[in-house]
Amino acid sequence: MTRTPRTTARPTSPVGRAVAHAHSARSPLPPAAHRGPGVPAAAGGAPGAVRKTVLPGGLRVVTQSVPDVRSATFGIWARVGSRDETPALGGATHYLEHLLFKGTKRRSALDISAEIDAVGGEMNAFTAKEFTCYYARVLDTDLPLAIDVVCDMLTGSLIRSEDVEAERGVVLEEIAMTEDDPGDCVHDLFAKTMLGDSPLGRPVLGTNETVNALTRDRIARFYRRHYDPTHLVVAAAGNLDHDTVVRQVREAFEQAGAPADTDAEPVGPRTGSRRIRTAGRVDLLGRDTEQAHVVLGVPGLSRTDERRWALEVLSAALGGGMSSRLFQEVREKRGLAYSVYSYTSGFADCGLFGVYVGCRPNLVHDVLKICRDEIDHVAEHGLDDEEMRRAVGQLAGSTVLGLEDTGALMNHIGKGELCWGEQLSVDDMLARISAVTPDDVRSVAREILGQRPSLSVIGPLTDRQSARLDEAVA
Repeated sequence: MTRTPRTTARPTSPVGRAVAHAHSARSPLPPAAHRGPGVPAAAGGAPGAVRKTVLPGGLRVVTQSVPDVRSATFGIWARVGSRDETPALGGATHYLEHLLFKGTKRRSALDISAEIDAVGGEMNAFTAKEFTCYYARVLDTDLPLAIDVVCDMLTGSLIRSEDVEAERGVVLEEIAMTEDDPGDCVHDLFAKTMLGDSPLGRPVLGTNETVNALTRDRIARFYRRHYDPTHLVVAAAGNLDHDTVVRQVREAFEQAGAPADTDAEPVGPRTGSRRIRTAGRVDLLGRDTEQAHVVLGVPGLSRTDERRWALEVLSAALGGGMSSRLFQEVREKRGLAYSVYSYTSGFADCGLFGVYVGCRPNLVHDVLKICRDEIDHVAEHGLDDEEMRRAVGQLAGSTVLGLEDTGALMNHIGKGELCWGEQLSVDDMLARISAVTPDDVRSVAREILGQRPSLSVIGPLTDRQSARLDEAVA
């Protein structure tokens, strides 16, 4: 169903990125960044506090009222992603996301899209490694319609055999589209380099082989197992009333026959203690491209690690903006690349830190040497006072400015409940960023950047160039 490419905002979290699908002609809502949960200020009026209700059956409903806007965004988050798939089910989460748009007992696929289009709304979904989200953004007066349509999709999908077969070709085309974009595909390669043949290391989309092997019955069983109300979070933000949203959601789920077990408890955030031990590994995928696409990276921090704030400041200074070390050294001073950035990617139990560069193939080794020099310098010395000031300011500003609409508010309160089980106010977030000290950054830089890196490359490198790649991770 994709009509536009994925829309991962860089340099946030390409490895942990979601796969977004445009089920309307408008651009899809970007997936939530890897930073912690937040409740930011929204354009048009100060938002109220986040309110939460747990319905019988374990369904959580979180809302945030922004009374001075005329829009509202409604979403349902499912605690299921590609890391929940067995090798034989590779791509099932994403395939299922497509199928929930294909029709319910009450609506055809055309009805689903036409009802939202008729009120000028936007409807979409995205699949990530640890969650899936379906949402609609509409005028505040049309919020009841959005609630009814999205809830109907999540609870009443038919998952018919004919739809599974028809959509298979669409999913395969999406895989082909991704493979045609080496700047995107290299991040999947990097995940494989770092995480191997594990659920987190495999691509969200699956492969041609796994998608072709998926049957209607397998997908339907996956749906029933993972779309239980205890695994779902409903999130809404905008000009709304919490109690009204709760009532409408309750009615929609009751109409669908959802269980109302008063003893059911919501499933909490994921936990674990997975460690990434990959070091010095080099993966090269030969492609006849004009550029070589490179990711140099190391194990990072999980999304619940409190040191993530210091790592974010470090990433902002190293490769997060036009004044960053990597941008200045690689692009501004030497003109060796157009795109260069660093990023963090946090999962429930582990994380990654990477540096991406796209450059001409004959410049790969020069670029990698500069990146290693800058990484090693920061690992040994940390940041100077001016870099700290800029990085803290950039991170604080981008955190707030990137969240000033009802879609972003819905995204963050939903992900906050699903992934952290808590909400942080914007003031709390800014306080944590401002509290990061040079010693904090120096410590996390020494620990994270001091590790031996691994490398993923896609491009037309010669045998001689390929043989020299080990130098970058030595």
